[in-house]
Amino acid sequence: MTTTPPSAPASPSAQEVDALQTTLAAEHAAVFVYGVLGGQTSRSGSPALYAALTAAYTLHRTRRDDLMSRLHAAGSEPVAAEPGYDVPADLGTPGAVSARARAIEEAAAATYAYLVASTTGEARVWAIDALLDAAVRGLGFGARPDRLPGL
Repeated sequence: MTTTPPSAPASPSAQEVDALQTTLAAEHAAVFVYGVLGGQTSRSGSPALYAALTAAYTLHRTRRDDLMSRLHAAGSEPVAAEPGYDVPADLGTPGAVSARARAIEEAAAATYAYLVASTTGEARVWAIDALLDAAVRGLGFGARPDRLPGL
């Protein structure tokens, strides 16, 4: 999957900038929560889950940084991350951690579907790639297949 965004258009529409900001805010949350989930997972006790969480964290961090770059290139100040995000209290089992990771990916798919609907050209291609990746990654955490992920 592509992780580098295309160059920003010369003058993106206000709708596109708003969608990029919304998507960036969602990526800030995903990075935070994946960090918490990684801290709740044993590398030796659940190596596959730990590897999946680490890969997801790295990808969402890269996407967050890509979105910030796109917004800077468009002349917009990227939305800042919140000081903290809600996480469930009970993350003591691999099943609970997987369920939260699945919820993150389902939310990411919905956010990227919104970005797809709000962009054109190369930006839309990048958003489609991110949407598909979130849908497939969600399957790895136990999501059910959906004909129209994110909708």
